[in-house]
Amino acid sequence: MAGYDDRDGKIWVDGTLVDWRDANVHILTHAMHYASSVFEGERAYDGKIFLTQKHSERLLKSGEMIDMPIPWTADQITAAKDEVLAANGLTNAYVRAVAFRGAGEDMGVSSSKNPVRLFIAAWEWGSYYGDAKMKGAKLDISKWKRPSPETIPTAAKAAGLYMICTMSKHAAEAKGCSDALFYDYRGYVAEATGANVFFVKDGEVHTPIPDAILNGLTRQTVIGMLKDRGITVHERHIMPEEMEGFEQCWLTGSAAEVTPVGQIGDYTFEVGQLTRDISDAYEKLVRS
Repeated sequence: MAGYDDRDGKIWVDGTLVDWRDANVHILTHAMHYASSVFEGERAYDGKIFLTQKHSERLLKSGEMIDMPIPWTADQITAAKDEVLAANGLTNAYVRAVAFRGAGEDMGVSSSKNPVRLFIAAWEWGSYYGDAKMKGAKLDISKWKRPSPETIPTAAKAAGLYMICTMSKHAAEAKGCSDALFYDYRGYVAEATGANVFFVKDGEVHTPIPDAILNGLTRQTVIGMLKDRGITVHERHIMPEEMEGFEQCWLTGSAAEVTPVGQIGDYTFEVGQLTRDISDAYEKLVRS
C-alpha cells in the first residue's frame, strides 16, 4: 500500500483543492516544531459525514483554546469536507481536518505572526481495531498519565496531547495489544490513546467523567443512546481496581466507533449483549 504522502486524489488546502502529492508544507512550519496544531477525525457513511457540523465547531473551539484562531467558519469547514469527499469520489471514508500555524515571520515559541492554515483530506479506512469488534480488543496499561487541565487545555483536540498516545500505542503493540489505557494525573481511569472507555456492571454503565480528558462526540452520542434505552449511566471517577468487578467494556471514538474490549492489562471482560447491542445500534445510527 502506498504511503499517505504518495497517493492519487485531492486535498483541500486553505480553500483550494490540490493534487494529493502537492499538499506539502515548509520544514520551518511552526506546528512541526511546537505542536501548534489541532485536528478532527470523522467518518463518512454512505456519503454523509456523521456529526460533521459538531466536528467543525469543535475544531474552531480547539483552535481558540490553544490561542490559534482559525480563519474559517464552521459552515465553511463543513462545506469543504463535503467538497473533499466529492473530489475523491468517496462515500464511506475517514475525514481528517487539521489546522496549524504555518511558516511565517516567527520561528520561536511565539507564532502570532504566522498564518493559520487548514488542510482537509479523506481516504478509505476500515475498522480501527481490526477484528476486535468480534472478539474484543486487548489493551495495555500505559506508564504515562493524562495531564492535569492546569498544565494543558485537555478539552482541546490538540496535536501536542497525542505525543504520549503514540508512545503508549507503540509500547502496547510491542506487547501484542491493540491499544493502551491511560490513568489520569490523579490515578483514575481516563481513556485509551484515541477513544473513550465504558464499563458495564449489573446492567448499568460506568464511564470516566471528562474533567481531564476529551469529551468525545461519539462518547456523547453513546451516552444519549444508553439513556434513551433507560439504561443508567454513571459518569464518575473510576479507580483502576474497580475494573476487576466490571463485566463488559467498550471503547468509543469517531475512528474506533464502538469497539468491544476483551482485556485491559490483567483485567478481562466478556463481549456481552449490551456491548453488542450498542455497537449494532451505533452502526445503524450513523447510516440513518
